Amino acid sequence: MTETIPVPPQRPKVPHIRHPRDERQAVCGVPATDVTRWETEDPPRPGYACEDCLTLLEDAARPDDYTHPIGDATLIDSLRTIVAERQHAKINGVLVDLWSASVTVTIWDQLKQDKRDRLLTLPVHQLILRCVAIYSRLTDEGHRR
Repeated sequence: MTETIPVPPQRPKVPHIRHPRDERQAVCGVPATDVTRWETEDPPRPGYACEDCLTLLEDAARPDDYTHPIGDATLIDSLRTIVAERQHAKINGVLVDLWSASVTVTIWDQLKQDKRDRLLTLPVHQLILRCVAIYSRLTDEGHRR
């Protein structure tokens, strides 16, 4: 008797669109090393490319609204501007929505200076993700009581 080993189903190899500003990944965030086919038509053809790539292409190609090197405290001023104008913006290639900016500013205002300095050593996307994680922990704990 021979046992057959189940073969996992193969996902269709949908072409991705190369990120216009970062050759190491597709527009949808898939690393370039994991992509088997690229969509090369300009403009990309709907139905022939990854749906996420097609959806995100416009924002990926959009120039930055703000640029801040790591350690630049004016990043928080840019986030405050996003909150004040109630409009998303692109900072160092990262699209920042109103909620993420608001949470980051809220957490930032509650931190001591030494913690702020530690956060400023991170790239923009990691700084925002850290603040969102802190906020999530604080709000989840409040709901559990």
